[in-house]
Amino acid sequence: MFCEGARTEPDYIEALKREPAIRDSASVEIRIDRTASGAVPLTLVNAAAAARHRDSQEQGEIDEVWCLFDVEWPRNHPRLREAREKAKASNVRLGISNPCFELWLVLHFEEHTAWLDSAYAGRLRRRHDRSSGKGLVGAEYMPRRAVAAKRARALAARHTRDGTEFPKDNPSSGMYLLLEAIESFG
Repeated sequence: MFCEGARTEPDYIEALKREPAIRDSASVEIRIDRTASGAVPLTLVNAAAAARHRDSQEQGEIDEVWCLFDVEWPRNHPRLREAREKAKASNVRLGISNPCFELWLVLHFEEHTAWLDSAYAGRLRRRHDRSSGKGLVGAEYMPRRAVAAKRARALAARHTRDGTEFPKDNPSSGMYLLLEAIESFG
């Protein structure tokens, strides 16, 4: 797992790893590669693709490689489409949040269907968890992750119905894809 964020996304993933259903599963091992955290999406995807390639050369045991990154609004990250194309060509899965990961966190507490910028998403998140910045207390989020996944899936379906294409699919979060890959919400 390669995360753009150096703190919030890894904190969330670490909390997810501690969940009994995941922790006790022999088929799931989640590792976070922190060497590329803080990088722009294309750099992150390049690092993930290189790790995927190294693993295949070594006949490793990695089944999936994921990158988690943001679009950012009002000013998008550069070369987002290229990052997506490289990920697809390199068999790297993506959990993209638009505008940012804080939207994913908001979806744990409320449905949000209106466009928003990164700053507003951060304010909404802080309204729910009273955080003072980066990082999070995973115990506040884990019991709500199935609801967040359902809300994120509904946003994706709405964008598909409306013909809204990336990166104009604000708000959206592909984090539900990661959760679906790890656990079943039925």
